Amino acid sequence: PGKAPVCAVALLDVSTGEFRTAEFQGPAARQQAVDEIVKAGPSEVLVAESADLPAQFERIPARTRVPDWVWARDFAVPLVERQLNVRSLEGFGLDRHPAAAIAAGAVLHYVRTTQKIEALHIDSLRFEEHSTALELDQVTVRNLELVEPLFVGQDSRATLFHAFDACQTPMGKRLLRTTILRPLLDAVALEARYEAVAEAHGDLLRREEIRRAFAGILDLERLLARLSLDSAGPRDVRALAASLSRLPGLESALAAMHAALWRTVAARLDVLTDVTARISATLVEEPPLTLVDGGAIAAGVDAELDELRTISKTGRQAIAAIEERERQRTGIASLKVRYNSVFGYYIEITKANMALAPADYERKQTLVNAERFTTPELKEYERKILTAHDRSIEIEKRIFVELRRAVLEAAGRIRRTSAAVAEADLLANFAHLAALRRYVRPLIVEERVVEAVAGRHPVIEQWMEETREGRFIANDLYLNASGDGPSLLLITGPNMGGKSTYLRQAAMLVLLAQMGSYVPAESLRFGLVDRIYTRIGASDNVARGRSTFMVEMTETATILNTATNKSLILLDEMGRGTATFDGLSLAWATVEYLHA
Repeated sequence: PGKAPVCAVALLDVSTGEFRTAEFQGPAARQQAVDEIVKAGPSEVLVAESADLPAQFERIPARTRVPDWVWARDFAVPLVERQLNVRSLEGFGLDRHPAAAIAAGAVLHYVRTTQKIEALHIDSLRFEEHSTALELDQVTVRNLELVEPLFVGQDSRATLFHAFDACQTPMGKRLLRTTILRPLLDAVALEARYEAVAEAHGDLLRREEIRRAFAGILDLERLLARLSLDSAGPRDVRALAASLSRLPGLESALAAMHAALWRTVAARLDVLTDVTARISATLVEEPPLTLVDGGAIAAGVDAELDELRTISKTGRQAIAAIEERERQRTGIASLKVRYNSVFGYYIEITKANMALAPADYERKQTLVNAERFTTPELKEYERKILTAHDRSIEIEKRIFVELRRAVLEAAGRIRRTSAAVAEADLLANFAHLAALRRYVRPLIVEERVVEAVAGRHPVIEQWMEETREGRFIANDLYLNASGDGPSLLLITGPNMGGKSTYLRQAAMLVLLAQMGSYVPAESLRFGLVDRIYTRIGASDNVARGRSTFMVEMTETATILNTATNKSLILLDEMGRGTATFDGLSLAWATVEYLHA
């Protein structure tokens, strides 16, 4: 009683081990939590049995109910502590956020229960302070087409993610997506990114040296997850070693950079030469996909394995020697020593030569035109060969399990290195695109201002260049909420006159600047924005009993109730969902409220 409601979200990607959680407080906490989940685009969402299922979760493919007792603090929090191998969650910033810890515990319980494994690659948890990021609700993410096109089946080239994805590694691509959805709100962190991008932007040779160093680095996080989930074969582990072997080259390329953020990234990069050496010494250069037939472990790793392999390899010569000796002894030139999986090793003699069969031959099988025999020597040889093969497979599995355990002991180091690779890839990507597309460095000021000279829409400009449909016409923008300039712009014009493009362009420029990227303009001077809101176009959701007008009013109410004096608000076609004068009245009232 008396406390503001708290809603928590925990998001886990089992395939990479990325694990993060967040809390929301206040009257809009539940909606913000739902927005955060929907924005992440999960394949499955967990909800307590007694909780209501939000209507927005209908888009999520799987919606699973988890018993209420799982959400108890005494059960969930210790589960997280055991998973992270800590006595307290204080070091993760969760000691003051029990709801977030409980949500994380519920997710871990579900993964352990369904996967029947400990998931050792999940070894870190990040608590996201929403006060440190520019907030984007799911409506804005959808309207601006940041990571997905507005309509299902539409060309993905319409998204900001596609337009900016020149990253060289899977980790870099994931970080780019995360950065688009959670731009920074810290001027110091942004200036550090600008400095790093500026250095790489100004030196083509060093920039390309870094970008070339990413070649051959596969998805370290997913390979590590496969190992942890026990679904990785020898080829996956060798692929991990091949990727890690590229890290010294990246380390050398980063060493040539001097900006503070580049030095920080380089310091976090662990080249993991010990792990690479261990894998390279244990596995053959081109191992099989699985351990079923053996042949994955390199020679010299285990003396007994080498001896058993020698027995198996010399088996053919031994069989040929036995066959030749028996032909000499019996005088039967057509005598054959053969093997099949049902009868094992046998001596085959045709019916015409049966009279020459020695007395010590034991009949094993009768065929139409031949008889099959065995001898004590052949029985012993069969036991030795088959035992050698089975024992070899057993030893290989044991060695592979030991190797897997050794690699997983370095899981934390691999994940930290993966994060460093991702950040280096992102910064190099920003610098590459800035040089390629004539982007400029933004200028952060204390004023609440957005001043763009000759700004361009990054997605449409790129689309026009790819399709060769001409050049994008640049536009100026000036908003000033702390000085004498306009804090609100009212834009009118004919249909297809570019009004919506101009609105979206304003949001894109601010968004890119707060991602730490250079921007498509001749110059951009801006004050940090805490939230971007959009109310664009007409849509409905009849299945949930929401008309076009109801959707419009709900989205507008959210903006009016939660926006601050540092928010950037874009309203397109306000009041379209109702009659002309009613819509005009609503638009008028909304504009007056925002301007007051």
